[in-house]
Amino acid sequence: MLKSFIFSIVVVSIFAGCSKNPMSTDAEFNKPAEYWYAKMIEQIKRDDLDKADDAYTSLESEHIGSPLVKEALMILQKAHRADREYVMSKFYIDRYTKRYANANNIEYLRFLRIKTNFLTFTRANRDQKLLEDTIADAEQYKKRFPKSQYNPYVDTMLTKLYLAELMLNKEIASLYRRTGKLKAAKIYEDKVNKSWLRNTKIKEDNSILRKIF
Repeated sequence: MLKSFIFSIVVVSIFAGCSKNPMSTDAEFNKPAEYWYAKMIEQIKRDDLDKADDAYTSLESEHIGSPLVKEALMILQKAHRADREYVMSKFYIDRYTKRYANANNIEYLRFLRIKTNFLTFTRANRDQKLLEDTIADAEQYKKRFPKSQYNPYVDTMLTKLYLAELMLNKEIASLYRRTGKLKAAKIYEDKVNKSWLRNTKIKEDNSILRKIF
């Protein structure tokens, strides 16, 4: 009996303590959309994007139809891009595109996605697949939007992307040749020879991608 009584007291004390905790998550439920939006903005100003993401999640889950959701998505993609968190930035761009893209904004949204991928390489990213995908996206963009006001920027990005691809292919070909994998080396040497930038003279070193971007 004594043990049961003590156990009951402990359980009651725990629940009582939780209910009085000002940080309890219960107090963060069922808030108006304006509350979550303001909290998101506050966390962005504090440069705490993880908590800003959490605030957005609450905003979307509790107020899916609020016009603030649309605005919050664009703010978060910009905040993450400014903080060089390009994967998260692209996540919010994709989410915005899926929900709100239309004939009036799809041109800009596609450009924004290409630009965000491009900025990834400013950190000397050597992801070959991402490089190839970004080039393909940029080429497709020019075909889909031949009169886009953003095409001069896309052309500039494409030139740098193709140059980075050329240098990466040279490095891969050289590596394969040094390790005796001649057939694989030949594949990448052919890619180098087919590049329209093959005669471009660039000093090759370990920071080449950083210099290009």
